[in-house]
Amino acid sequence: MNSIYFDNQASSKLEDRVLDVMLPFFVNYYGIPQSIHSLGSITQNAMNIARKQVAALINAEPEEIIFTSCGTESNNLAIKGGVEALQANGNHIITSSVEHISILKPLEKLAKRGFMVTFLHVDKYGYVDCLELQHAINKNTILISIQYVNPEIGTIQDIKKIVSTVKSYANIIFHTDAVSACGQVNIDVKDLNVDMLTIASSVIHGPKGVAALYIKKGLNIIPQIEGGIQELSKRSGTENIPAIVGFGKACEIAKREYKQNIKIVSTLRNKIFHEITNKIDHVYLNGPITKFRLSCNLNVSIEFIEGESLLLLLDSIGIMVSSGSACASNNLKGSYVLQAIGLNKVLRQGTIIFNLSKFNTLEEVEYTVTEVTKFVIKLRQISSLYLNFIKTGQRIY
Repeated sequence: MNSIYFDNQASSKLEDRVLDVMLPFFVNYYGIPQSIHSLGSITQNAMNIARKQVAALINAEPEEIIFTSCGTESNNLAIKGGVEALQANGNHIITSSVEHISILKPLEKLAKRGFMVTFLHVDKYGYVDCLELQHAINKNTILISIQYVNPEIGTIQDIKKIVSTVKSYANIIFHTDAVSACGQVNIDVKDLNVDMLTIASSVIHGPKGVAALYIKKGLNIIPQIEGGIQELSKRSGTENIPAIVGFGKACEIAKREYKQNIKIVSTLRNKIFHEITNKIDHVYLNGPITKFRLSCNLNVSIEFIEGESLLLLLDSIGIMVSSGSACASNNLKGSYVLQAIGLNKVLRQGTIIFNLSKFNTLEEVEYTVTEVTKFVIKLRQISSLYLNFIKTGQRIY
């Protein structure tokens, strides 16, 4: 069997329909939108269409969409630009303990500059407690950022409820990192009432190197990249027109085919979980079981094995999964998300993650389950923890 890719929250396959609309802007239409000649007009028009397509995916207005290079840049712009615009009103920021690194690192820097940062706990399913959030808010709170979906354990936060808690206080802006929700959750910024929201192209079968930050009309933030008038002067720099055009097309497809795609990935996800838990004992699901879980996500801890070893064995036969956040996968300390939900060290080390896409098939799932089962048996045969458990019935950790 050809290679099988189950790491779609790190990056997804570029769709042919997206590539087709991008190609002319690499070769034929290479002007910049700011030029007043005909090539400039063509690219300006193409970017306007893409902005409308991106806005439509999240029910925003086109002028509320700022194009950036990636989700990390959008998150940095939201956090740094937001607090710098509001620092005269206070110096307190609230976030959760399971945010993406591109939220946590900027906040770490801001803390060194004198800002106060509160990290909310999450429960064993990854949910934020609105009561704890309410207690954390004080007169100096100016910004709150809580992710919409966690890419590791698939938790979908009730952002609408969280925002309603926040909006009873004045002078606080709310941002959500919705990169992992993009194309997988029906996002409506008007209904959510968020002030800023991050989405990215690479997880919806669009090109890498482009993302967007939704900024509610009338909200002022301080630009972090200066030097030009692009993106309403909120993000200077020559626009990546081919990528922006591709992002727009990917958003259009994601919106139109949303229900169909969710049905495909949820069916395959459920099949993997059902088969793995039937064939392998001591397997535990991480994250919620309810409908408030990302349809494409399956995070399981397989006791008495090393997840990294299983990942490498699967990769050796062309099956690609992950064992943690894409931006922290080389961190040997393990997943801070799994630690935050209270998972013990042994189970954290035995974790693998499947993030599926509409391009995966039932045949791939069945083959993968067979190979996972085979490799788990092999790894447990050399595990002292497992051999002791079989012999004594006791866990020595």
